[in-house]
Amino acid sequence: MEEKLIERLESAVKRLEALSTGIGPGVPPESGGDATAAALDPSIVAFDDLMAQYFSRVSAAAEKIGGQVLDVTKVLAEAFSAQKELLVKVKQSQKPDMAGLAEFLKPLNNVIMKANAMTEGRRSDFFNHLKTAADSLTALAWIAFTGKECGMSMPIAHVEESWQMAEFYNNKILVQYKSKDPNHVEWAKALKELYVPGLRDYVKSQYPLGPVWSATGKTTVSAPSKAPTPNSPAPPPPPPPASLFSSESPQSSSSHTKGLRKVTDNMKTKNRADRTGIVGANEKESHASTRSFSKAGPPKLELQVGRKWVVENQIGRKNLVIDDCDAKQSVYVFGCKDSVLQIQGKVNNITVDKCTKMGIVFTDVVAACEIVNCNGVEVQCQGSAPTISVDNTAGCQLYLSKSSLETSITTAKSSEINVLVPGAGPDDDWGEHALPQQFVHVYKDGQFVTTPVSHSGG
Repeated sequence: MEEKLIERLESAVKRLEALSTGIGPGVPPESGGDATAAALDPSIVAFDDLMAQYFSRVSAAAEKIGGQVLDVTKVLAEAFSAQKELLVKVKQSQKPDMAGLAEFLKPLNNVIMKANAMTEGRRSDFFNHLKTAADSLTALAWIAFTGKECGMSMPIAHVEESWQMAEFYNNKILVQYKSKDPNHVEWAKALKELYVPGLRDYVKSQYPLGPVWSATGKTTVSAPSKAPTPNSPAPPPPPPPASLFSSESPQSSSSHTKGLRKVTDNMKTKNRADRTGIVGANEKESHASTRSFSKAGPPKLELQVGRKWVVENQIGRKNLVIDDCDAKQSVYVFGCKDSVLQIQGKVNNITVDKCTKMGIVFTDVVAACEIVNCNGVEVQCQGSAPTISVDNTAGCQLYLSKSSLETSITTAKSSEINVLVPGAGPDDDWGEHALPQQFVHVYKDGQFVTTPVSHSGG
C-alpha cells in the first residue's frame, strides 16, 4: 500500500515539474503549453495510472524471463506509449476524415506491425508469447472508433474481443509453464489483467463512445503524395492501416478469395437481398504465392443459402473471424491447416473435418461441436456446448469455460485427447485432464464391462 502511495506521489511530482517547464512526458517540445495541459488531463493521468498498476507487472515478469519475451514486452511498451501520445493529440486535433485518420494512427500502426513481424519466420520456442503480445495489440485500435457506422465494435467490446483472440495463445503459456516456470505464468496472467480489466475499464470510464476530438484544434491531414510526372498515371490512394484491425498484412490485390472483416449493417449477409456470397477481410500476404491455397482447391469463407458457413482450405490464416451468425446457422470447417477461426456468437452446430494444426474459438453452440478426421487441433469453448464429439482424431486440446463444464464429451477412434478446465478462482491455474484411449473389456454376468486402463508410475 505504501509503495503504491509513493509511486503516485512521484508521478504527481513529475507532472508538476512538467507543468513548470511547459513540456509534458511523451509530448514533443514544439507542442508547447497546449500539449502540457492535455498531458495533465484526467484521462491522460488515468492512463499513466493504468500503466503503473498493470503494465509494471508485465514488465517485471519479462525482466526475469529475458530474451524474446523481454523484447516483445518492450514493443508492447512502445505501443502503449504511442497510444498515450495519440490520446494527447486527440485533445488538440479536430476529428479527421478517413485519410487523415490513417495518417494520425500511423505511429501506433507501425509498432503493431513491428510486433507482428516478430511472429513470422522460423517458429520460436516463445512463439505463444510473441503471438499473444502481437494479437493483443489490436485492442489498442479502439482509438480508431469514429461511430457506429465505421464497421468496428464499440470501444469496450473491441478491447474484450481483441483479448479473446490473444487469449487462445495466452492459455497455451499457462498450460505449458504451469509446473515449470512461475515467471512465465506471471507474465501471462499480468498481460491478461493489463487488458481485462485494465484497458477495458480505462476505456469504459474515459472513452466509452470513442475518442473525444477537439472542436477547435488543428486539422489532421494525410501525408502528401509525390506529384506524378506528366506521362505517368496518378498513384492509387494509400490503403487503410489494416494492421490496426488485424494481426495480418493487407491482402494482395491478385487474390480473389477473402475472409471476414467488420462490416457496416447494410453489408451484412442478413441484410442482403441474395443472402449469399463472401464477406471480405484482410488476408495475410504470403512469402510464397501458393501459401494460402490448398491443393484441394481455393480457400473459402462464405455463407451458403443463409444457413451454413463454409470455411475451406485455409492455410496459415491466424485471424479468421465469423461475427455475423445466429443460432439457426451451422459452421463447417474443412481441409484447413495452421489457422485459427473465431466464431463470435451462438450457432447451431460446428463441424471441424480433416484439419491439421487448426484452432477453433467459439462462444456458444446449440447442438454440438464435432471434430472428425483431424490431427493436432485445439478447440476453445468460451460459453456453453451441450456436446463435443471427437472422432478419428490424433491430438486434440479442448479448453472449457466454467459455463461448459457440464458438456458431454464423446470420443471414438481417437488419441491424445486433453481437456483443460479453469481453476476455482480467477488466479488459479487451469487443470489438465487426459481422456483415456485404452480400455479393458471383461465379460461379467452375461455382458462385457468396459473400464479405462489406469497407469501407475513407479
